[in-house]
Amino acid sequence: MAERIKVAVLGAAGRMGRTTVAAVQAAADLELVAQVDLDDDLSAVTAAAAQVAVDFTVPAVTEHNVHALVDAGVHAVVGATGWDAAALDRVRDHLCSAPGVGVIVAPNFAVGAVLAKHFATVAARWFDSAEVIELHHPDKVDAPSGTARHTAAAVAGARAAAGCGPMPDATAEALDGARGAVVDGVHVHAVRLRGLVAHQEVLLGNAGEQLTIRHDSFDRVSFMPGVLAGVREVGARPGLTVGLEALLGLAAL
Repeated sequence: MAERIKVAVLGAAGRMGRTTVAAVQAAADLELVAQVDLDDDLSAVTAAAAQVAVDFTVPAVTEHNVHALVDAGVHAVVGATGWDAAALDRVRDHLCSAPGVGVIVAPNFAVGAVLAKHFATVAARWFDSAEVIELHHPDKVDAPSGTARHTAAAVAGARAAAGCGPMPDATAEALDGARGAVVDGVHVHAVRLRGLVAHQEVLLGNAGEQLTIRHDSFDRVSFMPGVLAGVREVGARPGLTVGLEALLGLAAL
């Protein structure tokens, strides 16, 4: 039997952290060696000889955690929110001095959500209009979600590459926020409602037709296949990988 991968979970007491701990414990090829949470010393990861750390902490600390893990030679699989292009670039640069260390940062670990984003990117060039609606539980700290921002940016990129012009919108008067946030010209709307987990719709419209691409996560266990795939793959992917697309064999558009 192959040696099990030693895994640490950061943010282990949170909703996603607890689900990740249970998933790692249930996987025959993985071994949970450390659980780290708020105010715990990150040195517990190296003391336990963890090979991979899964980070589901908060935006205020996640980048610091990743840099510390890279310095320690520990691979990182990151689902915490708050990452922007500048933060990703800092990690990418840092990894240049840590050959062999891999970091995967994914805005969403649900396989269906990754596929929905991919499908929306394929479809975007063929429609006059596109908007994104994301719906989450009210305890979520960021809005719009990282998945929604990345989806909107991907849709906008596909439209720009295809030479599509601005989307039609004759709005001349609106209450603040009525049209949502704007990511690269794509409107994004955030709903926060008790009872929801994580849901997203991409609405694409032409004259006389509409295409809706929707993904729903009803339980946090839906993220675990993606998380565990990241844990198993990150050691073979030195450097920075953003998103699960490469792990799923989805070609970049």
